[in-house]
Amino acid sequence: MEMKTNRVAFEEFDGDVEKLMGYKKITGHLVFDVKLGEIFRRKARYCADGHKTEATAALTYSTVVSCDSVRILLMIAALNGLDLQCTDIQNAFLNAPAIKKYYLVAGPEFGEEEDKVFIVRRALYGLKSSSVAFRSHLAETLEDLGFSSSTADPDVWMRAAVKPDGKEYYKYIRCYVDDILCMLMKAKEVMEGIGRVFKFKKGKIEPPESYLGARLQKKTLDGHDMWTMSSYDYVVAAVKKVKETLKDSPKWKMPKNAPTPMTSAYEPEMDGSSELGREDHTYFQELIGILRWATEIGRVDILLEVSLLSQYQAAPRERHMEQALRIFAFLDTFPKLTLYYDWRTPNVDYSKLRSSREDFEAYYRDATEEMPHNTSKPRGRSVGSTAWVDASHGANKKTRKSHTGYIIFLNRAPILWHSKRQNTVEASTFGSKFIALKSCIEAITHLRFKLRMFGIPLEEGPSHVFCDNESVVTNSTMVESTLNKKHNSIAYHYTRWNVAAGVINILWIAGMLNLADAFTKQLTLERRGRLFGEWMY
Repeated sequence: MEMKTNRVAFEEFDGDVEKLMGYKKITGHLVFDVKLGEIFRRKARYCADGHKTEATAALTYSTVVSCDSVRILLMIAALNGLDLQCTDIQNAFLNAPAIKKYYLVAGPEFGEEEDKVFIVRRALYGLKSSSVAFRSHLAETLEDLGFSSSTADPDVWMRAAVKPDGKEYYKYIRCYVDDILCMLMKAKEVMEGIGRVFKFKKGKIEPPESYLGARLQKKTLDGHDMWTMSSYDYVVAAVKKVKETLKDSPKWKMPKNAPTPMTSAYEPEMDGSSELGREDHTYFQELIGILRWATEIGRVDILLEVSLLSQYQAAPRERHMEQALRIFAFLDTFPKLTLYYDWRTPNVDYSKLRSSREDFEAYYRDATEEMPHNTSKPRGRSVGSTAWVDASHGANKKTRKSHTGYIIFLNRAPILWHSKRQNTVEASTFGSKFIALKSCIEAITHLRFKLRMFGIPLEEGPSHVFCDNESVVTNSTMVESTLNKKHNSIAYHYTRWNVAAGVINILWIAGMLNLADAFTKQLTLERRGRLFGEWMY
């Protein structure tokens, strides 16, 4: 069946092979794999031995849409009342013409055509240039339909449009290789335009039900329609796969019940257990890979624990493996968790705002928010952003490096989340929090740039950032507050400059209410429930 599908990529050549000037001979083979992003679907594919060919970096680089772009557009679709339709392009690469000249002699996979000479006419899977060939072919099709690629994310395509009621908005097309998602008033019409060039799997054009392993659903919350993302199917399939793998293992067992992702007070950096053997080492890396993708598609409640264990992939130990399996046990205990891309205005108290942009302008006279020179004209309803940031000072007892965590919302929709060890050793909580704040501001700057390039209007005023350190908030909001530790001067002035530029406002929040605490500290079951229960369902 697979070879029948691939046959379109080959053109039989009856002449003398030596007359194929400029062509390079290649070989191929069948690959059998399990696709994690499609709930562990088994698949066979005939691939060229691309590793035996040469190609420049420009011919091997191809992009895919970023996860935060998808989250932004899901929220914008509900905010602006847009229709969503999705499809998969069948045998994607084989739709595009080959960029370079190759031929091959058919092997036993070709059945009765074995030993025949074929010229490769399509972008055969396995060739280093095939992804670029397909993306270029798809880009030409979308440009013919009047769409242009966004500078902020080249795999988000947009076109200005007007609703029947006269309101302006943007049509969006999001591409993840062969996975196409259209967001506009009548999405099916554009999909049919793409379908005139590409063949869709089973001919289907329908509202999205999944995205790279995540389940997408349109739900109603408090009388308002919005899109949701759940990793339930992915988690159930992942846990099942791990259980099957461990079924006959004499050494490793998954715990039966895990109320939290990690054992209380476990410190992976202090682990002195034996290092894993080669096979277990590889399996540990596979587990971390599965868990990391789970955090991307919605399981933000294990982000910290996965981040901590990810630091030991080069030389994991036995107890690291035990804790990784405990995370799977936790997912088995709590498989259902949904993110709502809520477009409503956030129910947040900004009354404790202390900073005044005007106060800082006298000291940072050049402070203005950098605007893209080719920004898209704002269309549709506006959005605002709010962030929570935290740092756990000296969290790693061996290196004494701190841990940064933050989460950024658009209106009430979670868009960006982050949990990572800091690169430097800070002498105080003040220093580690300022480093975390600087990282959060950089992410906000990136988000504001992307929104403007997508043509999404920003609400008047800055983004709001909540921090639970009184000294950091004071130094960031009161112009007369001076810095005593010059070691932190870069983060200090960077933060104040962004306050003066109108990019951010800093607000204090009690540590018990800081949502970012869950990304820097291992918390009790009750505390986890309180923090995650504020915005996860």
